[in-house]
Amino acid sequence: MTKKEIVEHWIKLSDNDLKVAEDLFVLKHYLYVGFMCHQSIEKIFKAYFAKLNDTPPPFTHDLRIISTQGNFSDELPEEQKQFIRILSPLNIRLRYPEYKDVIFKQMTKDVTWDILQKTKTLQQWIKEKLS
Repeated sequence: MTKKEIVEHWIKLSDNDLKVAEDLFVLKHYLYVGFMCHQSIEKIFKAYFAKLNDTPPPFTHDLRIISTQGNFSDELPEEQKQFIRILSPLNIRLRYPEYKDVIFKQMTKDVTWDILQKTKTLQQWIKEKLS
């Protein structure tokens, strides 16, 4: 695959995950909206990583590691960095039962809506960098 094809592949995956997050929100599966938002940002970060680097993105779900190793963490506005700190646990900790109940209680409709909107904003910001 060419670099362009790799980037487009990651963008498509990110878009699909964001669509799933939107669908889950409508179905009121708020816990999993957060997970899919994380997945969407992880994949758009990997698209940007692929554009900026000649090596494949790291095999990690950690958004800070992807952005740091991809040499674009300094480009992120402070508001986006703060959002990443909120979003990150929604991937890793959701996989473990002892954290799932705690996160479930935090994922109200309003909190989930805010996460979904901030995910769209961050994804669009990265897409603009990709064009």
